[in-house]
Amino acid sequence: MSTTPNSSNLDQGLKSRHITMLSIAGVIGAGLFVGSGHAIAEAGPAVLLAYAAAGTLVVLVMRMLAEMAVASPDTGSFSTYADRAIGHWAGFTIGWLYWWFWVLVIPLEANAAATILHAWFPNIAIWAFTLVITLLLTATNLFSVKNYGEFEFWFALIKVLAIIGFVILGIAAVFGLLPNSQVSGVSHLYDTQGFLPNGMGAVLAAMLTTMFSFMGTEIVTIAAAESKNPGQQITKATNSVIWRICLFYLVSIFLVVALVPWNDSRLAEVGSYQTVLDLMGIPNAKLIVDLVVLVAVTSCLNSALYTASRMLFSLGKRGDAPAVSQRTTKAGTPYWAVLLSTAAAFAAVFANYVAPAAVFDFLLASSGAIALLVYLVIAVSQLRMRRKRESAGEPIDFRMWLFPGLTWAVIVFIVAVLTIMLFQEGHRMEIIATGLLSILVVAAGLIVSNRRKAGKAGKVVLN
Repeated sequence: MSTTPNSSNLDQGLKSRHITMLSIAGVIGAGLFVGSGHAIAEAGPAVLLAYAAAGTLVVLVMRMLAEMAVASPDTGSFSTYADRAIGHWAGFTIGWLYWWFWVLVIPLEANAAATILHAWFPNIAIWAFTLVITLLLTATNLFSVKNYGEFEFWFALIKVLAIIGFVILGIAAVFGLLPNSQVSGVSHLYDTQGFLPNGMGAVLAAMLTTMFSFMGTEIVTIAAAESKNPGQQITKATNSVIWRICLFYLVSIFLVVALVPWNDSRLAEVGSYQTVLDLMGIPNAKLIVDLVVLVAVTSCLNSALYTASRMLFSLGKRGDAPAVSQRTTKAGTPYWAVLLSTAAAFAAVFANYVAPAAVFDFLLASSGAIALLVYLVIAVSQLRMRRKRESAGEPIDFRMWLFPGLTWAVIVFIVAVLTIMLFQEGHRMEIIATGLLSILVVAAGLIVSNRRKAGKAGKVVLN
């Protein structure tokens, strides 16, 4: 692998089809196929309200992010915009928190994929599968961004086809068109203690759970910076986010709660989609779902490594990470950023084995509220950048709806959700751990800023 030590420019190797498929399927993770069963068991059929609320928030946040990204595409995305709009400390903090979030995702998703493979090949240890999967995807990310795009294109295509296939089968089952199906109709939306069996409190709790299923939608604004016509790609991706969330989440979850009683224990135990496919009489339902989940977690791992490395590269370009992280190969790949992100992920795995369980649990909890902090920073950045651009008379090609009212509504909503999480026992640790981590990162950012200012002042005196 040849490198150019002083090079710090990314390649524009992602094709239009890569960005399109990434934007379509980036929101489909293992949480949809497996985790949705827990949310349904928590809120009943009213989980649809939770997914609708979380999906609406994501649509609005993506609209705000796209307004900034179309005007100034950047691989640092919202971290760069926060730096410009709020202050250096904000860009530094949210950039490192976001990097940390995806670094923790890497070992978690690798372990999930390894667990599935271990069930098929029990003679091979889980750690061996984890190691091979992580090293393989690290290698594909090292050579060129085109490799990432190609892998993700096919991963995404499989996920999309799986969801579309499930929706078609679900609709057929609802209308009684499947000969071996044990389920039909939509009566389970209301015939088991009603549509709202556990009250709005349960819907709110489910919303906190489902909200994190959507993390990753924003990756397209990072990836678009490595494509031609990034503004056009971001616009297309953002305009399609509404139908993507409706089809992949609302329609598919609607079919689950319509066909299966929400209090069926199998939803949480084996997963919502496998439960429905079993009741539809689909042969080898478990194998089908395992294969799709394996693709989903591998896709998420691939994207996690890509996203973490690009954020680290952007931080390096701004002087907020080791300078080596901005070095690229002749193919325009930030190889040191990829290697450092992988190394940090392996360090997290090592901590899981040698550190007390409470320590690793705290590390995991520290990423629990990062998604909401990212959304909050995006909203505040858009609010400030829009006002600056309007004051300067700059043209705005892509606009947030109903500005500034809707932007303020998003800010208030996110602050309210964070406050509710603090007072809910199930989420309190996430807020405390993320808060402590954020304080440490802010302090580090202020130290970096002060040293940078002192360095500039010293140069002025010398001159």
